[in-house]
Amino acid sequence: MQLSVRVTAGARKDVVEEVSAKRLKISVKEKPEQGAANARVVVLVATHFGVPKSHVRIIRGHKTPSKIIEIKE
Repeated sequence: MQLSVRVTAGARKDVVEEVSAKRLKISVKEKPEQGAANARVVVLVATHFGVPKSHVRIIRGHKTPSKIIEIKE
């Protein structure tokens, strides 16, 4: 399954919000430095869908707020 994700880094708290079936809006506390925000996004998506974090992968958008994420089922 592939999802379109919009990430806000440096937020006050971590939040995962479903905009639609294939779109998420995620806020993370971590700053977008050295992949810290991306790593937290992977953990939050894995927790939200109840899969191991090894099944979640950022396909596109490593350096931008708009990302495409793949979840293996």
